[in-house]
Amino acid sequence: MEGLPTTTKTERRSRSKNLHTSKPSLVMAFFSCVAWLYVAGRLWQDAENRKLLANLLKRNIEQKPKILTIEDKLMVLGCKDLERRIVEVEMDLTLAKSQGYLKHQLPQSESSSQRKLLAVIGVYTGFGSYLKRNTFRGSWMPRALIWIFRWLLLSFLHVLSALLWFLTGGALKKLEERGVVIRFVIGRSANRGDSLDRHIDEENSKTKDFFILEGHEEAQEELPKKIKFFFSTAVQNWDAEFYIKVDDNIDVDLEGLIGLLEHQRHQDSAYIGCMKSGEVVSEEGKLWYEPEWWKFGDEKSYFRHASGSLIILSKNLAHYINTNSASLKTYAHDDISVGSWMMGVQAIYIDDNRLCCSSIRQDKVCSVA
Repeated sequence: MEGLPTTTKTERRSRSKNLHTSKPSLVMAFFSCVAWLYVAGRLWQDAENRKLLANLLKRNIEQKPKILTIEDKLMVLGCKDLERRIVEVEMDLTLAKSQGYLKHQLPQSESSSQRKLLAVIGVYTGFGSYLKRNTFRGSWMPRALIWIFRWLLLSFLHVLSALLWFLTGGALKKLEERGVVIRFVIGRSANRGDSLDRHIDEENSKTKDFFILEGHEEAQEELPKKIKFFFSTAVQNWDAEFYIKVDDNIDVDLEGLIGLLEHQRHQDSAYIGCMKSGEVVSEEGKLWYEPEWWKFGDEKSYFRHASGSLIILSKNLAHYINTNSASLKTYAHDDISVGSWMMGVQAIYIDDNRLCCSSIRQDKVCSVA
């Protein structure tokens, strides 16, 4: 027991005092570190803010107002002024187009008169309608020549027929001098340049009375598109008061038709014909079947429209078709298609039963051949 170290009371008191005095020092050191970290963080944040402010100030200095060119102004304004001008020019172009100043207007040909015509008559024909065309040509031939023509058809004397075509060409020229242009309207064969196209070209080289729609394919199911193509192209080739579509199986009294048109000469927005309506055929396979029959309501009845045998449109309506041809909807039949287009404009419907080709009226201007 004597050899073991002993601790005096004084020593124990001294150690206890040192332990008590070291705790506040540690606390103070901890808070000093926290304060240092806070101050350092604020200084770093202030430095970042100063850097950001310096960059913004530099950017603002670089974007100081300067003398701008016209191109710079258009870029700054988002080309709004240019867009507005483009819209105005497009509106002016549409207005000019509707008034006859057309883009891609074809140069005046020998068939196009410098003066305004009374009417352009497009006679719808097909590749197999040679005899129908010869019959229709009788509508502008003198009566004596008609009988000679029929005799030549029966005799198949082609040389004399060519001579007669020369004489009828003179009659066609006289009609044009009176302000009436007549042309047989036909498209091109699905097989471009085949015998069908060549026969039409050969016939046209002799008669000079065809209006060939180069961009249209001649087919029965394409007739509604053909009438849109005809009106659009006709207004670009001739300046006339009226544009007329007539079938080649119709006998037309040209003098009576010219008198009717003279009476309506200054009538704008005129939609003239034998007005009718009727039942929509919804059963596939039947004559006059309408694939989009459901669009005509539960009653399945067509709206009022001019019979397809003979349709007359005034100049501004024909120009309307030309201007809007890309967006005009066509149905299964050409007369229904035209009637639907007229419903969307302020067209004046003129129902003239002299244009009803199946009518029994004595003064009618057309009849079924």
